[in-house]
Amino acid sequence: MSDTLPPCPVCACEYSYELGELLVCPECANEWSPDQETAETEQATIVKDAVGNVLADGDTVSITKTMKVKGSPQDLKIGTKVRNIRLITPVNGHDIDAKVDGFGPMKLKSSIVKKV
Repeated sequence: MSDTLPPCPVCACEYSYELGELLVCPECANEWSPDQETAETEQATIVKDAVGNVLADGDTVSITKTMKVKGSPQDLKIGTKVRNIRLITPVNGHDIDAKVDGFGPMKLKSSIVKKV
């Protein structure tokens, strides 16, 4: 291996260390293989919607099922269009950041949207 080890892919801690063939993060205890790191990074950049279309920044999507929005008396209805989405690294399964008309900014899961 090289002199500098890559940072943790989960928490970005720069103090990772080798443990046998694996790399270990001392802060979050994540273990990963340096060979699988590049493959996971490439796969994480591809985000697909509920029907398998590849999503990109700036796309327009529609909601495929009615969702209750915490803190709002209204539901997010089927067919609601969301314009100009931004893809983000997944946070609790939410990989889309968008501003929904009438609701404001929110994070969405790609499994509940369909590309228009």
